[in-house]
Formats: sequence, C-alpha cells, structure tokens
Amino acid sequence: MIIHLVAGGPTNLLPHLQAYDGEDVCWVGVDRGVLALLDAGIMPKRAFGDFDSIDEQELQQLKNKLPHIDIWPAEKDQTDTDIALDWALEQKATKIRLFGVTGGRLDHLFGNVQLLFKGKDGQIELIDRQNVVTLYRSGEHTVKNEGNYSYISFIPMTPIRALTLRGFKYPLNAHDIPLGSTLCVSNELIHHFGTFSFTEGILMMIRSKDEK
Repeated sequence: MIIHLVAGGPTNLLPHLQAYDGEDVCWVGVDRGVLALLDAGIMPKRAFGDFDSIDEQELQQLKNKLPHIDIWPAEKDQTDTDIALDWALEQKATKIRLFGVTGGRLDHLFGNVQLLFKGKDGQIELIDRQNVVTLYRSGEHTVKNEGNYSYISFIPMTPIRALTLRGFKYPLNAHDIPLGSTLCVSNELIHHFGTFSFTEGILMMIRSKDEK
C-alpha cells in the first residue's frame, strides 16, 4: 500500500495531486491539507490534526464529509504531520509521500525533514512542485533517470564515509563527505540509472527541477 499525506503548507507549492492517485493509494489529510485534497477532487480516507487553522464551520463540514477524522488537542508533543506519519508507518506502507510540508515557516520545514529519519531507505518522500527528498543509510542504492528532475544533490546528514557515485556527470570514488560540505550539490545522471554507495552515515538525496 502507498499512503499519501497532504499537510497544510502553501498550496502554490503542491504538485498536481491527481497525478499521484491510483488504486493502491490511500490519501490522508493533515489539518488544513484536508481542504487542499477536497479542492483537488480527492476524498481522504482519514484526517488528522488539531484543525486550529480552520474555523468551526469548516471543521463541521469536514466532520460531515470525512469517513474518519481524528481531532487532537492543540497542545501536544508531536506535530499533526508527525502523528499522521506514525499512523502511516503502522499500516506497513511500502511508500509514504508527504505533500504540503514545504514553504512558509522554516521551523515546520526543518521539522518535516526530520520526519524522514523515521522510515527505511527511500520509504518516505517529501514532495513539492520542484523537489523530491529522501534519506538513505549506508549501502549501495540505485537511482533512475526520471527526466523531469534533472538535478540530483546529496546532502550529508551525518559525516559520510567513502561515497561513490557511478553514472553521474560528476563521479566520486570512495570520497569522505564532512558535515557542511556542498561538494555533491547539483549533480546529474548521464545514463538511464546511476548508483551511489557509502560505508557509513546518513545521506539526503534531493531530486530537483527548475520552475518553468
């Protein structure tokens, strides 16, 4: 099963959500993200949040429309997106995509990036109009050339030992990457697929495209 979580970030940064729909997809709204889903013509199967960003009339309409809505107190130890993600992980989803989690407040953005640590390699994706962000632990991983996302960057979340890039415009061979390095920003694939491997650390991969 694939679970898509749509949070309440700026809607102008959302990709076309219908393009990610499918029979094996479960849509979940997070706080104001429920409204973004309904505006896109998608009925979420569940909704989570304190819903402090919508008024009482909107909340009552959601209660009448949605099959499952979990309302949490505004004062709690997790963000709404974190709560929804924990539920998605409990469902043993093979892929979890987070939408509406970029833009606006930087504390929300960095908090949402931290949520990627909860998943297995590449299991959780953070997606907006121009970017797909995933995390990987040590080992060898394959990345396909998907055309739209021309640029691939690797950001060290911890010191990285022996990073090797094959099939890339700028290859590397067993190169150590310290925290704070920008060496692996804005690379590109030169074949249908490439590989990246490292022996120690946690690496963020960001696939990006320019705004047209």
